[in-house]
Amino acid sequence: MANENTFASENRAESNRRVMDIPGVNRPDQPSGTQGKKLIVGRAISLSGQISACDTLVVEGTVEASLSNSRTVEIAESGVFRGEIEIDVAEISGQFEGSLTARTRLIIRSKGRVSGKIRYAEIEIERGGQIAGEIEVIEKTPPASVNAPDRS
Repeated sequence: MANENTFASENRAESNRRVMDIPGVNRPDQPSGTQGKKLIVGRAISLSGQISACDTLVVEGTVEASLSNSRTVEIAESGVFRGEIEIDVAEISGQFEGSLTARTRLIIRSKGRVSGKIRYAEIEIERGGQIAGEIEVIEKTPPASVNAPDRS
């Protein structure tokens, strides 16, 4: 009987130590707001439409969409985004074509290619990164509040 209780206690302890990393789910061991709502468009995936109220969008595949009311977009080297983005921070390692407004910062990595109507408050371009089109510097604005109620 003592052995069964010890085994059961060890099993409970083991299951308590396992923490699943599910995108978009805040865990008690994470500070509030660090994970948030995250959408990952994986390699070989194509997505089109409208995306909103997403804390972080990670593009590894192809997205043709309008992205608004969000905080961060990360376009990986394999990623392609065509459309409109209004965001706080954009980090581009792949390709972007369209209209992009980065209210806080635009980061173009060494293999990043950005073209279209580009507006940003701050910009960082690594050696090899490219930007082309209509480019405008804007005044830095407060970060978007993804969880704020819509008052329209």
